Amino acid sequence: MGKMTRQAYLLLGSNQGDSSEMLRKAIQQIHEHLGPVLKASSVYKTAPWKMESDQWFLNQVLCVEINKSATQVLETTLTVEASLGRIRNESNTYQSRNIDIDILYIDNEIVNSEVLTLPHPRLHERRFTLEPLSEIASDFVHPLLHNTNAQLLKNCRDQNEVYKL
Repeated sequence: MGKMTRQAYLLLGSNQGDSSEMLRKAIQQIHEHLGPVLKASSVYKTAPWKMESDQWFLNQVLCVEINKSATQVLETTLTVEASLGRIRNESNTYQSRNIDIDILYIDNEIVNSEVLTLPHPRLHERRFTLEPLSEIASDFVHPLLHNTNAQLLKNCRDQNEVYKL
């Protein structure tokens, strides 16, 4: 039996440099190093979330077919970020970045390790995540909250501005 393929939902974000070009390059690298991109949401322009910055973000959610473990997916996304010039510093505040790749879901997996929490622990609080996620996976059920992404979006209290481009 071959490895079972699974689906990972990733959130891309960029608010430095040529953000649309960054997203394009990230998608290309994800395709090369992680697996085929099955679905991609529209690109959304979003106000910075809980950070001091005037630079709006471009955000996009991908559904990627994978045959790697959750930890391997994390390692791959960090490698892609680094290759696109992301410098992760030790600061605990949200900062501007040229590329950010968050793992939202990997199928229905629940992971609580030192390096990774799945589903993404703040996914349901963030409109900039839920809008693009609901566009491509509205009926996907959050394995801990037992709500679909569409329901999470409807109940989301985040008032931050999110515009579909």
